[in-house]
Amino acid sequence: MGVTRFVLAATVMAFAVAAPTRAVAQADAPPGMAEYQAKCGGCHSLDANRIGPMHRGIVGRRVAAAPGYEYSAALRKLGGQWTPARLDQWLQGPQKLAPGSKMFLTVPDPATRRAIIAYLVANPAR
Repeated sequence: MGVTRFVLAATVMAFAVAAPTRAVAQADAPPGMAEYQAKCGGCHSLDANRIGPMHRGIVGRRVAAAPGYEYSAALRKLGGQWTPARLDQWLQGPQKLAPGSKMFLTVPDPATRRAIIAYLVANPAR
């Protein structure tokens, strides 16, 4: 077998072994995690403030209360507490709920919003 055929065979075998492992890893992922990462992960993380505030423990937390994050005046003015229903409103239109806030991304699909919120509920404060 020539070097080219050997490299090709090794590459095909590597993908064949990795594919089931990747599928198992995705099957073991918490529900809503993929949607959270796709829609929110560019700006947010569970455990660190980034462009947006950290999300671990957001359900039940006061609005604009993640430690160490500089919130907009609009969000500080909003007040209240993050509940699943309020997060659903927020994800439908942050600028409708708090005009002038930093967030503009909307999640129009109700099933995607439910999955994201379920993921956030499943990640309470430590």
